Amino acid sequence: MAQVVTSHRGPVTGTATHKRKKRPFLLDLYSTAVGKKYVMGITGVAMMGFVLFHMIGNLKMYAGAAGLDHYAHFLQTLLYPLAPKGWVLWILRGGLISMLFLHLHAAWSLTRLNRHARPMKYQSKRDYQIANFASRTMRWTGIIVLAFLVWHLLDLTFGVVNSETGKMITHPGDEESVKAVYASIVYSFQRTPVAFFYVVANILLGIHLFHGAWSIFQSFGLNNPRFNSWTRAFATGFASIVVIGNVSFPIAVMAGIVG
Repeated sequence: MAQVVTSHRGPVTGTATHKRKKRPFLLDLYSTAVGKKYVMGITGVAMMGFVLFHMIGNLKMYAGAAGLDHYAHFLQTLLYPLAPKGWVLWILRGGLISMLFLHLHAAWSLTRLNRHARPMKYQSKRDYQIANFASRTMRWTGIIVLAFLVWHLLDLTFGVVNSETGKMITHPGDEESVKAVYASIVYSFQRTPVAFFYVVANILLGIHLFHGAWSIFQSFGLNNPRFNSWTRAFATGFASIVVIGNVSFPIAVMAGIVG
């Protein structure tokens, strides 16, 4: 009688014996398309708020040199003397840069995911046409706006391409000097190629903001045919306000209204 030999087969792969290490909840959520859309929406809202208030603050330029320079000085001395001058502003800038990188990474990741998945259908033909046009331009408008942001920092923050940036001035009645922000802006926009670049970049920013503001509602699951006309109106109004305000600055300098 033949002897029956039995054997115990071991696991085929190591995954059968090792449990997958659990990641933190936020990282696990971010690995999904839904999580990335939430990140796009949250960072988008924060940056939209920054863009709007940055434009409103710059309207001080129409109040004259003292008004804008004192406003810039106020930002530089936030929470002073509790914090050293400039620290709070750089912390805010650091947070903004972090949100920008998260926004870019989420956008890049979603683009890769969308290439392997069926795109989400919109509620109506008109909504699809609007979103399709804007989404097809998002990549290029985003790249140009990013290049504009780098130039803007080199121009009016670090003074690499602007000899007036960083200079100090004492206005009548002041006890201390402040940075001559007004003079640096006027000098920058008196250069025609720079002023033209600012105008074009802000128009493209408006297109980017329109689609971003409109799609935020979808990212948070608030896509309803009854409210789509309201979301389009909000996106259009928000983008228009920012563009008109920002474009007015180089035009005002070139026209001699400010200077």
